[in-house]
Amino acid sequence: MSPRRRFVRAAMKAPYLERDEEHVLAVKWKNDGDNDALHKLTHAHMRLVIAIAARFKHFGLPMSDLIQEGHVGLLEAASRFEPEREVRFSTYATWWIRASIQDYILRNWSIVRGGTSSAQKALFFNLRRLRAKLGQGAAPVPDREIHRQISEALGVSEDDVARMDARLSGPDTSLNAPVIESDGSAERQDFLVSDAPLQDETVGAVIDQEKRSRRLHAALEVLNDRELRIVRERRLSEEGATLESLGKALGISKERVRQIESRALEKLRSALLDPEAGPVLT
Repeated sequence: MSPRRRFVRAAMKAPYLERDEEHVLAVKWKNDGDNDALHKLTHAHMRLVIAIAARFKHFGLPMSDLIQEGHVGLLEAASRFEPEREVRFSTYATWWIRASIQDYILRNWSIVRGGTSSAQKALFFNLRRLRAKLGQGAAPVPDREIHRQISEALGVSEDDVARMDARLSGPDTSLNAPVIESDGSAERQDFLVSDAPLQDETVGAVIDQEKRSRRLHAALEVLNDRELRIVRERRLSEEGATLESLGKALGISKERVRQIESRALEKLRSALLDPEAGPVLT
């Protein structure tokens, strides 16, 4: 007999706990940190873990792993359980066991991470069941109608249903898999189209930006201190100071600030267009 079978058989033979006994064990664990009480409490509920794990075996993951993850959820439930609320531990633990197993499935069912939102999780774990239920009639139901009904049942968009349905309909395909129609030297990733610019274009853009930055800093040197301050605060800062605020700070009118700014911009334009400084990059 395999170790897993022996474990399952031992778990199924564990005695049930009466409500009062369960409450006493939960109190000992919570208040005194009694590990023996924790062991008795969790051991008695391992059959619950196995039963919940069996509901998810159709996802193709090892049953032993599902049980192990369910046990993690059982321990989490034990650490959070509040016996003074007078509810059965199994009722509370069921949610944590199921959540732990579902999280494990979402992380390991595919190399592509999925089910990141509550709506996607609901789709992932319910789509196959709902599709099978809707397809039990004598007449075949079109996919579009099935997607519509599932969308209404789960409160998600039809596009999300269609995408999840397509994802669950087939296994993952490696981008390094060879393309059958080719001579064997081409891989699937070779036919992916990227909208990103080519590497030489990216490098060229970075170099041009650095040149423009150096050109601008050199042109700013033609301005005096007051002109430079106005240009920096009006044109080179994210917020952009107003004429009135700069006028108050400099002790001049806002019209005077506008005149100085206009003159400074003209000086900058002349410096940037100076042919001796090199071509202007656009």
